[in-house]
Amino acid sequence: MAEENIDSGVTDSPKKGPTLSTSTSSFEALDPHDPNLSRLATTMFTKTADYLFGELTATQEEYKLLENMNRATITKYSDMKHIAANISKSMNELNEKYNSLQPYLDQIDQIEDSIAKLEQAAYKLDAYSKRLEAKFKNLEKR
Repeated sequence: MAEENIDSGVTDSPKKGPTLSTSTSSFEALDPHDPNLSRLATTMFTKTADYLFGELTATQEEYKLLENMNRATITKYSDMKHIAANISKSMNELNEKYNSLQPYLDQIDQIEDSIAKLEQAAYKLDAYSKRLEAKFKNLEKR
C-alpha cells in the first residue's frame, strides 16, 4: 500500500491523511519546523509587503500630483480665458472709439494737406519776395 502512494505522488500525512506534495518536504502548521526558515519567510513577506506598499503609495502620489497639476492647469486656462475675454472687450471698445473719431481724423488729414499746400505757397511767396527785394535793391543802386 505504501508503494501505491509513492507511485501516484500521494503521501500520507500522519495528522491529516493523504496529501499531494510537489516537493520533497512537507510542512504542517503544527509540526515543529526550522525557526531560521520561519524568520526568513517572515522577513521576505514583510519586505515584499513594504515594497508593494511603496509601489502603490508612489503610484497614488503620482496620481495626486497629476490631479493637482490638472487643477492648476484648469485654473490657469480659466484665468487666461477671462484675460482674453477682457482683451477682446477692450479691443472692441477701442475700435468703436476709433470709428467714432474717424471723421475728425479725416478732417485732420485734410487740414494737414491744406497746411502743406499753404507752406509750399509761403515758400514760393518768400522766394518771390526775395527776388523782388533783390530787384528793388538793384534798381536802388542805379
